[in-house]
Amino acid sequence: QTDLIRVYEVANPSVVYIVTDTGSGSGFVYDRQGHIVTNQHVIASTRSLEVVFSNGDRRRASVVGSDEDGDLAIIQVDSLPEGVQPLPIAAEDHLRVGQLVVAIGNPFGEQGSMSMGIVSGLGRSLPSQMDLATGSAYSLPEVIQTDAPINPGNSGGPLLNLNGEVVGVNAAIASASGTSSGVGFSIPVKAVRMIVPELIESGIHEYSYIGAGFDGDITLDEEELYGLATTRGAYVVSVTPGSPAAQAGLRAASSSSGRGGDLVVAVDAQPVNNFNDLNSYLVFGTQPGQTVELT
Repeated sequence: QTDLIRVYEVANPSVVYIVTDTGSGSGFVYDRQGHIVTNQHVIASTRSLEVVFSNGDRRRASVVGSDEDGDLAIIQVDSLPEGVQPLPIAAEDHLRVGQLVVAIGNPFGEQGSMSMGIVSGLGRSLPSQMDLATGSAYSLPEVIQTDAPINPGNSGGPLLNLNGEVVGVNAAIASASGTSSGVGFSIPVKAVRMIVPELIESGIHEYSYIGAGFDGDITLDEEELYGLATTRGAYVVSVTPGSPAAQAGLRAASSSSGRGGDLVVAVDAQPVNNFNDLNSYLVFGTQPGQTVELT
């Protein structure tokens, strides 16, 4: 109880309520220059941004950069209220399933609300906010699943450990009703560390891609259908013309039989058990223009 009270009292002044002309959400102070982290979908298509701090101070804000694939955005205010400090960003890869976490935000506009839960799962995927005509898009890997109640208005707020460090950015819930069902998703701190500095510097983040579509999780029935000897790997079902995958000669499965596609079992000697492994390596382990070796 003492730890939870301490986390709230220290962190809440740095968590903001973001009001747009299309809705509202949450965010948190990233640095002393007034940069605030939130979700891209919170600020998408808005013409005005107002930031409300926990002490009631209000500031106009402007968009500095946004990333639809990672659902992250940076907005900036001209000044911070006295005493408001940036939230500390946790070191990467320290989360464990079962670890206690708290979410602070503004669910249903109720400013400064805190909820508690555990890390329910790791290595989940979050579909991109980008709507592509091809129907294909990124899924951000290594997303955190939590049962800390997350509701509309929590989006963009921090997921914190009991040291008060940001371990994720609350982004989505899995619920037909639109309210918390015990399955919430947070963008991992690894993505925050990678994407946010680039959004501040240039306004965008560029991802690596190879230009191929994969069967994300090969079932036993699909193993038989594809004529494979294993369910491990990422099976190539399509290749975009002119893409790096096409130039490298990756083979896609036949659209009629489902057979004949390449099965990627390693990337740069790192094992690929499924598409998530490959996607995680591309997103967090490579940069555009880099050459990778697929087995």
